Amino acid sequence: MTAEPAHAWPVPPQDGYTVDDLLTLPDLPPHTELIDGSLIFVSPQRDFHTLVMYLLERGLRATVPAELRVRREMTMVIDKRNGPEPDIIILRAAAVHGRTQTYYQARDVLLAVEVVSPSSEARDYDTKPHKYATAGIPHFWRVDMATDDEQPVVQVFELDKETHSYIPTGTYRDRLKVSVPFEIDIDLTEIDKL
Repeated sequence: MTAEPAHAWPVPPQDGYTVDDLLTLPDLPPHTELIDGSLIFVSPQRDFHTLVMYLLERGLRATVPAELRVRREMTMVIDKRNGPEPDIIILRAAAVHGRTQTYYQARDVLLAVEVVSPSSEARDYDTKPHKYATAGIPHFWRVDMATDDEQPVVQVFELDKETHSYIPTGTYRDRLKVSVPFEIDIDLTEIDKL
């Protein structure tokens, strides 16, 4: 017995989708991303993913300067064929134009954060950091779940402007304390209280 499709999926154009398609195609699943002209549908999140996003968002909002904003799960336009959706971004306040806004430009983003899930591991380790670095985003964090205790492990990277690639600047387990892109101090063990 074969399952009948419950939904008629859009047929991709010969040259792939564009950001305009991503922003206007009806009935796309929530949190659909555009990577290299292909639509990427997100798998259901684990509880860890949701808790880490909440923990980091709360911690970032506590100290974010007035000229910056914190957003989660918003499309970030890199170019015509790339509109990923980082889990969290820090961007310039001047890039926020209203409450109906559905995307931001990569040039306005200072930090992109990805919480790794099994279905997104290759994108979070390879594809997205490469694209974010090429787009000139100065800071990138990747968050994994430690296998021994299921706690967050945050890997922090800064952009090397000469090579247009990220260099690691630290790995944080219990406390994330950094001074860029602004003073940030987040107790990662607070995840147990959420």
